[in-house]
Amino acid sequence: MDEFERRRKGFDKFFALSEALRFKALSRRNRAVGEWAAEKLRLTGEVAECYADAFAQPQIEGETDETLIARLHDEFVKAGVDVSAHRIRRRFEAAMNDAIAEIEAGR
Repeated sequence: MDEFERRRKGFDKFFALSEALRFKALSRRNRAVGEWAAEKLRLTGEVAECYADAFAQPQIEGETDETLIARLHDEFVKAGVDVSAHRIRRRFEAAMNDAIAEIEAGR
């Protein structure tokens, strides 16, 4: 195996690991946002758990952040919860930072 092939394989492994960590962070972020949203919607117990689980699912289905933010904002408006799309976006950012910190800490 020549040097180029070794580097290519190393890059492939790095990319695969990076994508796995990104997926894990996005799943944790969406779960945390789902829990926050359930609280804002005054959901409790098993209903809140199911809501948070369902909110984490779109990442697997390929929905974009903007789609999730718009959907969540619409749900808040329908429920009479006064939270702006900007504030939801900030919650997404904070939850992602927390998820990355947890993963880096080995949790």
